[in-house]
Amino acid sequence: MTNLAKDMKEELITILKIRFHNNQERHRGLLWEEIEKRLENSPTKLWSLYHMEQTGGEPDVIGYDQDKDEYIFADCSKETPKGRVNVCYDEEARINRKKFPPEHSALGLATSWGIDLMTEEEYRYLQTLGEFDTKTSSWLKTPGSIRKLGGAIFGDRRYNTVFIYHNGADSYYSVRGFRGILRV
Repeated sequence: MTNLAKDMKEELITILKIRFHNNQERHRGLLWEEIEKRLENSPTKLWSLYHMEQTGGEPDVIGYDQDKDEYIFADCSKETPKGRVNVCYDEEARINRKKFPPEHSALGLATSWGIDLMTEEEYRYLQTLGEFDTKTSSWLKTPGSIRKLGGAIFGDRRYNTVFIYHNGADSYYSVRGFRGILRV
């Protein structure tokens, strides 16, 4: 299913509108009316935002890509979204985990919802808009050269500094999830 029922769509747009107006520092110079029009014409993107919202991501607009004419939504929850923890990096890592494989992977869920994992660059930008992941961490889109060797990267904020770390792609923790990016 990629279309939301009318009442779900209206409720989601209301939530997004309120969040947009309550966090103007994340998207100075952008107008909600233009974003809402774009959302109204993008049922698949609304479906993706619905999943971001339902899993605790608190998606909000963090920019506009003028070259691609796209608004950029990101998970802006203070900590990694609660509905996305206990996930390893990708399906390959999940399947190959010898003991206690998790139910899902970050990349698998993101792909099924039509969103992307944040890159290191996007994550660092998000951290300029506030303090995120001060008690948790978030998987980030991992370069192929690292993933090929069995690793994956994640980020967090400690000591007023953004750190990017590595771990085995098959690891998972109750305080590590993932943040998504959606272009509309």
